[in-house]
Formats: sequence, C-alpha cells, structure tokens
Amino acid sequence: MTKQLSDCASELGLKYFLISYTDLFGSQRAKLVPASAIAGMQKNGAGFAGFATWLDLSPADPDMFAIPDPDTLIALPWKPEVGWLAADIWMEGAPVEQGPRNVLQRVIAQAKTAGYEMKSGVECEFFLTNVDGSAIADGADRAIKPCYDQSALMRRYDVITEICDAMLALGWEAYQNDHEDANGQFEMNWSYDTALVTADRHAFFKFMTKSIAEKHGLRATFMPKPFLGLTGSGCHSHVSLWHRASNLFEDEAGELGVSALGYHFIGGVIEHADALCALLNPTVNSYKRINAPRTSSGATWAPNTVTYSGNNRTHMIRIPEPGRFEMRLADGSTNPYLLQAGILAAGLDGIIKKTPSGPRLDINMYTEGHTVKDAKRLPLNLLDALRAFEVSAALKSALGESFVKSYARLKHAEWNEYAAHLSQWERETTLDC
Repeated sequence: MTKQLSDCASELGLKYFLISYTDLFGSQRAKLVPASAIAGMQKNGAGFAGFATWLDLSPADPDMFAIPDPDTLIALPWKPEVGWLAADIWMEGAPVEQGPRNVLQRVIAQAKTAGYEMKSGVECEFFLTNVDGSAIADGADRAIKPCYDQSALMRRYDVITEICDAMLALGWEAYQNDHEDANGQFEMNWSYDTALVTADRHAFFKFMTKSIAEKHGLRATFMPKPFLGLTGSGCHSHVSLWHRASNLFEDEAGELGVSALGYHFIGGVIEHADALCALLNPTVNSYKRINAPRTSSGATWAPNTVTYSGNNRTHMIRIPEPGRFEMRLADGSTNPYLLQAGILAAGLDGIIKKTPSGPRLDINMYTEGHTVKDAKRLPLNLLDALRAFEVSAALKSALGESFVKSYARLKHAEWNEYAAHLSQWERETTLDC
C-alpha cells in the first residue's frame, strides 16, 4: 500500500514538502508545498512550466507535473520540518520521456525483463571553497600531497560530521569520510543499493552538502575541475548485477573473481565509453579533468584511455575485488540518474551482444600508456562526446531516441555558447598573428 504523505506529515511533524525533480543538466527544481496541500499534490503532482528549466520544451508546451515518490521522503536533517521528495515528471497523463528519473526507470525495467537488477554505489568528491568559489576555503590547506591530510580534515570537522551524521540518521550506512587528493577537496562514502535508490540518494546528497556548507558560510562545489593545478572531482561508481540474492558478477573460477557475464557487461561499457562521456562528463569543464596534465600532487587520478585493469587506479575501469567493478570515468557534474542509466544501458548491450572486454592491462597508464597503441582514447571535449552519443544505436534504443535528441540538442546549444565566448588566451596568442 502506498504511504500517504498527509499521514507522514502528522507523524513526522512536517510543515512543508519540497517536491523535487532533476532536469537534464542535473539541476534540482522544486516547489515548496504546505502539508495541508500535500494530499492533492501526491495524487496530481506539482505543476511546472518545463521550458523554464533545462528540458527540451517550449513555452507552448502544456503544464508539466512532478508526481512525488513517497518512498523517497526525507525530512531535511538541517530543517526537519521540511520533507524532500524525488518526483517523476509527467505531461498530459504520460511520463515525460526526457525526464532523467524516467529514463533510469525505463532502463531498470529493461534489465528486470531480462532478469537483472543493477546495484551500485557512488563516491562523491567535492571542494569546499569561499562563497564566490574563487579559492578553497581553508587557507592552511597547502600540502603538496594533501590526500588523507588529518589536520585539514579535522579543520572541517563541523561540516563533514554534520553531513555524515545526517546520512547515518537516514539509514544510508555511511562508513568513511576523507580529505581527497586536492587541497580543499573531500569525499564521503555510504553503502551501495539498487540503482534508483543510489541515484535518489546521490541527488539528495548534492543538495544536502551544498546546503550544509552554506549554513557554515562555505560553498560546496561538485565542479569537475575548479582549479587547474589541483586534482579534479570524480564520481566513481561501483557496479554489480544481481538476480534476487545472487551477485551475477561473482565467480570464483573467473579471472579476478568476475564471471563471463560480468566481463560482457564491462565489454559493453568499454565499447560505448566515448558516447557515455556525454552523460558521465557532461560539461565543457569535464574535459579539463579526464585529459589533464599531471597535477601538483603527482597524478590526476582520472582516466584518459578506455582500458580496464585489476586493482589499479590508473585505468577507466578497476576491478578491486571479486564480484564488482569500479567505473572511474564520471565526474562531479554528472546527472545522478543519467550516470546510472548510461552504465546500465551500455552493460546490458554488452551482455546481449556478448561483447568481449578485451585483454586486461596491468600497467601504469599514466607512465606507460603511450606503449598501448590500440586502446581507444576518450573524447577531448564535450563536442566529440556528443557526436559519439548521437550516433550510438545501442544507447538510443535503451535510453530512448526522444531523450537522446533532447539531451543532445540542449548540450549542443551549451557547447555553441561556450565556443562563441572570446577568451583572454585567444587575445594573447592571436592579436599579433
């Protein structure tokens, strides 16, 4: 039986609800609804003008309605009288095909029909900066190798523990927090779950982290490369495929403890990696992370080549232990729903086609990558990724042609806006041509 949000309001002391959906660019959009009106909103949804957000719609399109999923209800830890709800967007009685949460649910349904369920966890990296984002907030955080810096971590104890305490109270099974490889950069980890639950939590985590940082007079940014000399922010995803209680990737007899089906899934991800970049690395800035020169700490910790390995962090895919793999391609700007949908769609295609993963490489790709002559390189920019994405028949089929066209159209417009910008570098290098 579906839980009634009006009853939840009484039980939890909620005065308001944030009915929230995520648009194509990963921005969260919401309406603040008083508890007295939530019963109607649960039935009919909160109305929006879709064109006013990053969706491929026009002002002539009819009203769009965000119908909340009551199973996602979270009382805001920093404002407990407000309940947050992930919502699905509908128009004229049907799901909006380009809605990111709708896209993920369609791919999940395809997997379920084949007898599969993907489980995943994400590792969210972010920077804590001053309010305008021009510098890291901790002026004392200057170490050349700042990863796991105990003092820098503890100087941000109040912020990090407030976020972690919230995740613990929400039952996310948070288990570690650390200072990452860049000055001012942090990572927080919680337990894996099904792909939709992880995507909803990922979306809420970004909102929560930004909100709690603001409360402390700081800014949290998930921008992939906010500071050129420092390591960028990734969003690694740990992936496994299940049938009921059985992990289908696990096989004691398989290489590194991974089954043949698991390697076909990896094969699909490898085959479609360049197209997946449009979803996993969706901003102009993303390509300053995955194609970056060595940072001040000594390594970018980001891939630039489509390869996989065992427990080796210099590759796009790492197999750290039997039964799962880590996809290291995505960055902090990825849309939480499209991240999961893209990986699952590519992996399912690999299983269907029995796509070979190719040979495993155990070399250091940062120092020996030039010796691998036949490995596919990742796109150099967003335009190259979009072109690969648009011609991928497998992703069109799984994600929906309407979604692919809408997403690509808006992202091409973003690229064109960037390309029309005249930079100071161009002036300095071209004025005297």
